[in-house]
Amino acid sequence: MEGEGASAPPGAAAALAFLPDGAGVPLPLEPPPGPTAGEMLRRLQGALRLPPLAAEALALWLVSPLLEVQLKPRHRPLRLVRQWPELLLRFSLGSHADIAQDEPCLQLRRNVFFPKSKELELEEEELLRLLYEEARGNLLGGRYPVDPPDGEELGALACRLRLGPFQPGHHTPQSLRPLLGELLPPPPGRGGLWGALRRRGPRPPPPEEGLLQAFARTPGPQATPADLYRAFLRRCHALPYYGCAFFPGAIDRPPGGLLGRGGLRPVSVAVGLEGVTIIDPREKHVLLTLTFPELCWELVGAVGQEGDGAMGQEGDGAVGQEGDAVGPPQLWLEFDGDHEGAPVNRLLRVFSPQAELMSALIECCIELGGPGPDPPPPGPPPPPGTPSRGAPLRRQESVTRPRLQRLATIDYVQEGQELRRVKPPRRSGSFFGRGARGSYTPVSGGAGLEQG
Repeated sequence: MEGEGASAPPGAAAALAFLPDGAGVPLPLEPPPGPTAGEMLRRLQGALRLPPLAAEALALWLVSPLLEVQLKPRHRPLRLVRQWPELLLRFSLGSHADIAQDEPCLQLRRNVFFPKSKELELEEEELLRLLYEEARGNLLGGRYPVDPPDGEELGALACRLRLGPFQPGHHTPQSLRPLLGELLPPPPGRGGLWGALRRRGPRPPPPEEGLLQAFARTPGPQATPADLYRAFLRRCHALPYYGCAFFPGAIDRPPGGLLGRGGLRPVSVAVGLEGVTIIDPREKHVLLTLTFPELCWELVGAVGQEGDGAMGQEGDGAVGQEGDAVGPPQLWLEFDGDHEGAPVNRLLRVFSPQAELMSALIECCIELGGPGPDPPPPGPPPPPGTPSRGAPLRRQESVTRPRLQRLATIDYVQEGQELRRVKPPRRSGSFFGRGARGSYTPVSGGAGLEQG
């Protein structure tokens, strides 16, 4: 983080803050404990000539392969860098060797608490560009799963910003083919070997053809870069995980398949102002999306946590009967569902060393009064024959539609003053039976956000 900065006095230490497009901006550092994150953000805002609203839309983050932390204005980055190994021991699954080599960098990113509705009111081109670059990086990196048609539309806007207005004859599939990796997000997972064997139908056209067709529909020369950035962000707003903080975790895998194996499935947990989304990072599709009015949550097994209640005492916490550690903290999510047509309550447990950070962020977002997702932007009416919202679908086509059949939940109903299990999951520790223990295998990957 420390180094010699061009804007600092000769011989003075400086921090290099990285922008979403990868460029670095040197910021002078005073002697320890150093400036606060709020002071550094104001300096960066002045160096980039950003409007005052940038202090609300953007935030400074400390980021490494093992942990991602959004800094509060009062935090002192230099002090946190020196405490980084301690944070990793508590909030990551890195080995001692990995922790010893891990070093965070200072990044300028979107503020998790900045509403999407205010984002579309921004007029400053440079501020919109920074938000666009971050969103595009998350798409290309696979953090934001999208359906191929939506990926083509987003890639076409990026193509329009890079190549200018579409010119028939000049822009061809051949000319776009070398740029596919810089314009299109990775395709969704194909569901493994058996999913590939089950697929039927003709092969889809090459991706450069769909990109070219979408490029031809982009705005013409009259559109300004700010208009194009805003159009790109507006499309991203339809994704439930846009603008969220991401955490690594794992959930119980439903037993099934040829070998009937259960075990754990690595997931990425996205938490933002509107709710929580569970994503399969390998297949790049959504497993569960819940707005805050739709869920209840409980943190179990966090370090120093008091009053875990029944869950901590029933064996699903981080300490067993003999005091031995059996796994990292867990975040329990409760939501409504149905079992064979009858309403039930469902419980899903998420294993993660960053469960405490997830719970703190959920509580903070609810306190800010997030009522739920913003209304979707107006668009063309659906084609005839399109199922209405909430209607059962025979095939899973969209990567953003939750796949509840991929979740191993504990379903129960309340009868009088007692809870009755509906169908206990196989290969899962009992949520209600005393003495049962969960099992956990470390799963790496993902990122987290500190709110403490």
